[in-house]
Amino acid sequence: MKLTIGLAQIRPRLGDVQANLEIHLDFIERARERNVELLCFPELSLTGYNLQDLAYTVAAHPTPEDPVFRPLLEASRDLDLLVGFVEEDRRHRFYIAAAYLAGGRVLHVHHKVYLPTYTFFDEGRFFAWGDSIRAFDTRFGRVGVLICEDFWHAGPPYLLWLDGADVLLLTSASPGRGLDEHPRLGSSRWVELVNQAYASLFTNFVVHCNRVGFEDGLNFWGGSTIFDPDGEPVLKAPDFEETLAVATIDLDQLHRTRSRLPLLRDERTALMFRELGRITGGTGIVEDGLWTR
Repeated sequence: MKLTIGLAQIRPRLGDVQANLEIHLDFIERARERNVELLCFPELSLTGYNLQDLAYTVAAHPTPEDPVFRPLLEASRDLDLLVGFVEEDRRHRFYIAAAYLAGGRVLHVHHKVYLPTYTFFDEGRFFAWGDSIRAFDTRFGRVGVLICEDFWHAGPPYLLWLDGADVLLLTSASPGRGLDEHPRLGSSRWVELVNQAYASLFTNFVVHCNRVGFEDGLNFWGGSTIFDPDGEPVLKAPDFEETLAVATIDLDQLHRTRSRLPLLRDERTALMFRELGRITGGTGIVEDGLWTR
């Protein structure tokens, strides 16, 4: 099976949900013209990133009754969508979220699990932490969704791999930091290396959609990518440019790669489970998240 994926590397307007919805609908039409079957938008694509107190005014609910999600759900009847937004739960906690829409329905919502609150990041002041990492089934197979800081930690992609995800969808609002010797942004190089490593280690497709534009002095670099199960690049979108990047992946490559490199077959999940139990409370104690004797 082949799957045509579009990466909507957009420039959201901070706090202007209606304008951002129009951007989404425009990119959806452009994606249809290019026969895209799955269209991915970046982290907080409907709201912009540096929201702070605006987070409490731009929250949406991924239901047909919500005026923001109604047209997106309708649009998802002929192509699958992954969109970023702020979700408010019934107890008025606010989450950085991503919703996977297909066939006019919400198949899955992921709440960001790791909230960076260091250097110029301040997410922990305004958002609640997600507490679930689950793969889910689509018409293209089983996939998993992570948001930005989630994939700087090894645990979330590993859990999705064990839960059956063969395609990892990673969304981000990653600002540019540092320069390396090429020269290019250090942060873009780090992210590409991490994504390539996950593709290689988990023999998965890794699809990453990052945003572009400026907010309060932050420059979001774009550079969205797709890597195949061999760790080879399939697609690299341009840096700093708002664009719709499209590529077709061959899902049969999962069979070819895993026949040659059976890392999933040989993964010792029970051993990992036993040792994690020991580390987190079996024969030692946990201090600041680390096991000590």
